[in-house]
Formats: sequence, C-alpha cells, structure tokens
Amino acid sequence: MAIQNSFIKIKGSLGGLTFYEKNGRSLIKTAGGVSKERILNDPNFRRTRENMQEFGASASLGKALRTGFSSISREISTASIAGRITGMMKRINRVGPGNRGERAFEIVANKQLLEGFEFQKDLPLSTVFYAPFEAPELDANRSVTIWTVPDFNTGNYLQIPLGATHFKLALHTAVLSDYVFDNTDGEYQFVNPVENKQNATAFSSEIPVVGSVDTDITLTTDLGFSTPLPTTAGVLIAIGILFYQEINGQFYALARNNALQIVKVG
Repeated sequence: MAIQNSFIKIKGSLGGLTFYEKNGRSLIKTAGGVSKERILNDPNFRRTRENMQEFGASASLGKALRTGFSSISREISTASIAGRITGMMKRINRVGPGNRGERAFEIVANKQLLEGFEFQKDLPLSTVFYAPFEAPELDANRSVTIWTVPDFNTGNYLQIPLGATHFKLALHTAVLSDYVFDNTDGEYQFVNPVENKQNATAFSSEIPVVGSVDTDITLTTDLGFSTPLPTTAGVLIAIGILFYQEINGQFYALARNNALQIVKVG
C-alpha cells in the first residue's frame, strides 16, 4: 500500500494498480482478486463453485417464496426480508440430499425450518395479536385452508398502534415446490413448476379496535386443486393482522404493528 501525494487524485484501476480513498487518505495498492475465469475452471476453486451454485439456488427459491407472498407482504415485510429468506433456504439446502453443489431443497420434509418465520423480524405476530386460536386446517387435497378465531376482546388481545380505529385478520396460502439439481441441464429446476407460487388470500372485514368482536372469525382460502397436491410441493400457511384508520367512511392502511407469520407448512 502507498499514499498518493500528487495534487491529481485518481480513483479506480490503472496499469495493475488500484487507486482509492480510505479514512480521508488517497491510497494505492496492487490490483488483486481472482479472475472469474479461474473461479469457474480452476480445480482449486471447486468448493467455491459448489457454494456459489447452492447460494444462487437459495436466492432463486427465496424469490419464489417472496413472489408467492407478494400480494400481502408488501405492507408487512422489512427491507431485510430477501436476505433473511435466502438464509432460511440455505439452511434447508444444508440438510438436503445430494452432493455438495447439487443438494436438493425439500420443503415439506424440512417444514420446521419454515414454520415460525416472521415477515417483520422485529415485530413477531405474537406481540401484536395474542388471542387464543387453533392452527389453520388444510384439506386432503392441500387446496382449502380454514382458520377460525373465537370471539375475543380487542382490548385484551391486541397491541393497537396510535391512530388505529380498525384491524383485519389475514390468512394467506402459497405453494412452494421442491427445488432439485438437474444433471442433464446442469442447473436447479422446480419439481412442480405449474403449482409453484400459486397463492390465495382471505381477509376479515374491518373490525373496530374497541370492545369485543362479538363473533367468531372464519377465513378460508382455496388454491383450486381438484386433485391432491404432489408431496414434492408444500403449502405455506401464514396468518397476520393489519391495522387501519377510518376517516369519513374510508379505511386507510397504517404502516405500524402489521405482522405476518408462517404458522404451518402442509
């Protein structure tokens, strides 16, 4: 490393040297790093290639999950959601069958790694909505999901944000296919591409945040499958809550205390 003393300050690479600034000083170092061609072909970088291939697959599968939840998550998820979901997929990949660089992503077999995922990392659903309820039920075809919440008093079981006058409960289901390496094509492929990312959402009506709900709330989603969903795909079931403010008969979504959690994979 050397210091640039010239009154002309250069940034970038030139003649095998890299010019840059650090802590207010203009510095020079020899250009380093490994070429892309060497990483892709050198036997010494085999492990690197394996890691790159599985990381890329983790990101692609994570994108499929985000797409399946895009209709509801935009008002709930945080900026870090993509990285957190990719990390979750990488954990599924680590325990998958196959050789390094080609290990499969199996959804239902590793559902415990998906269940409990919070779309708001710093705002778990249980800190906002804590009324008693049973887990949603999934039918034999894994198409219809039903979630029932018994009547409850909002003052006892909601963390109500400032300005909220109403809330909605939400039920969302989305299909996520297993993702496996295809030796013929040399890349990862979804086992069930047709069903992958299919989704459905159900919302309750707007419910005042004051007093008892006065009735049980039942939400139902239907993915439209007339035959059983293959075991190589999972149904991710999420429940959540969104808050609103009513002004002159119109309901405006609030950005505070909305939460969504994957509670079950069937």
